[in-house]
Amino acid sequence: MTWPTLKRRDAPADVVLLLEGTYPMVRGGVSAWIDQLIRGLPELRFALVFLGGCREHYEGILFECPANVVHLECHYLMDDLPTAKAIKARRGKKRTFAKVREFHQTLRHAEPSEQDRALCDMARLLGRRGGLSQEDFLYSQAAWQQIVDHYLERATEPSFIDYFWSVRNIHAPLFLLARIAHALPRGRCLHAISTGYAGFLGALAHHIHDLPLLVTEHGIYTKERQIDLLEAKWIKTSTDALSHGFQIDTGYIRQMWIRFFQGLGRMAYGSAKQITALHEGNRLRQLEDGAPSERTRLIPNGINIERFAPLRDATAGNRAPIVALLGRVTPIKDIKTFIRAMGQLSDQLPEAQGWIVGPTREDPAYAQECRDLVVQLGLEERVRFLGFQRTEEILAQVRLVVLTSISEAQPLVVLEAMAAGIPLVCSDVGACRELILGDPANPQAAGSIVPIASPLATAQAMYDLLTQQDVWQAARATAIARVEAEYTEALMMARYQRLYHEVIHPTGHPQGMTAPSPAPALGTP
Repeated sequence: MTWPTLKRRDAPADVVLLLEGTYPMVRGGVSAWIDQLIRGLPELRFALVFLGGCREHYEGILFECPANVVHLECHYLMDDLPTAKAIKARRGKKRTFAKVREFHQTLRHAEPSEQDRALCDMARLLGRRGGLSQEDFLYSQAAWQQIVDHYLERATEPSFIDYFWSVRNIHAPLFLLARIAHALPRGRCLHAISTGYAGFLGALAHHIHDLPLLVTEHGIYTKERQIDLLEAKWIKTSTDALSHGFQIDTGYIRQMWIRFFQGLGRMAYGSAKQITALHEGNRLRQLEDGAPSERTRLIPNGINIERFAPLRDATAGNRAPIVALLGRVTPIKDIKTFIRAMGQLSDQLPEAQGWIVGPTREDPAYAQECRDLVVQLGLEERVRFLGFQRTEEILAQVRLVVLTSISEAQPLVVLEAMAAGIPLVCSDVGACRELILGDPANPQAAGSIVPIASPLATAQAMYDLLTQQDVWQAARATAIARVEAEYTEALMMARYQRLYHEVIHPTGHPQGMTAPSPAPALGTP
């Protein structure tokens, strides 16, 4: 399928979306939300800048092009790095590296306003002629000396070789991001759908082009990267001769990567005009991570109720104990807890079936571990991997939806199940508690909340809802009422329309253009 590209003579896009590891190359909740946002605001023109790791990790474009997308460009941070044709010794500019050292000191200790000014200087320095070139970073004597000095001043247990290559690998993509920022498609505002590399790209582009930047987070990027990095097997471990061969984690390298992504997050927050989160818990985490309180607001997800309401006739009559987990087969979704819970449930309810509905390509090794676990527990007849499926077709057949994630924001699949009239069992992450239980002062349950990584509690909650018709019926009624009252697509679109209008036309609306009708932005200080 062909997606368009902006030409110089074309009018600028209204919104340049900065997308890391998601739409239109990956399916999942965030990608579905981006597609929903674009199609729900047809009066706005969107340009998309996709950032991926390695090209081979993606199957290609997985979505039909919306009519109001005017540009798509894709960059692969691990593949698109230039290779040197001939490496030549170079001194490097000591003054430039002194500025780099000052920049790192500012990120560690300065106030957010000072950090933002320092990033503005770095945006003009990074990868530009007369500034810090990639060649100087990779091959100059000045860069070598700075790495050595940092190692002697700060590093603890890793070898110098491990430290040296980690520094190079951490910083190398930033030069590509600087080139992307300078050549960004023309637009009226920037919208990064995460911090991380996309947020850093937005911060650079904000300072280079003087465009307003919005940052929206579904999950908290730095928190999710920390989970990934703590589990990452690609970070080298060392072996202590006195430990009889047991590996000891080289924690400094992991912490260096974690600090790097925390720094990217602070830079994105500092450059953003508005920072949105899906629920109050995540907004508070953003404040902890450096987001200025006065620039944060809540805009919850919303769904097209009319898309799922027709399923209610089917779900009302579902009696077969079919339980579905809809999500990517990745560690953050903790599929193994769901499989173990199905093992516990099958002891009490042998006819129960567990469907795992979602793509397995993102982490093939983990997906295979999950399949192996099904075999080890003897659940081949009870647990099925269905791959990607149309959500409506799955929801029409199941009696219960389960989410066992160890990190979430405000999962779309929960709202979709609620709109279809299906009770849920969810781990206590993100907004799941408020979605399922509602107001703490007057809780009305649309299912059950269970502890993270607790197969026994998950199995018991599933059993109770599957076997107690009155409890299941009450949860179904609560789910339908709550989603219709608080989480509609119309309300979400009105809030984003208002947000875009505020940043694109901060002094009002252009001649002949009607300002959008007011829509409350929850949680605005």
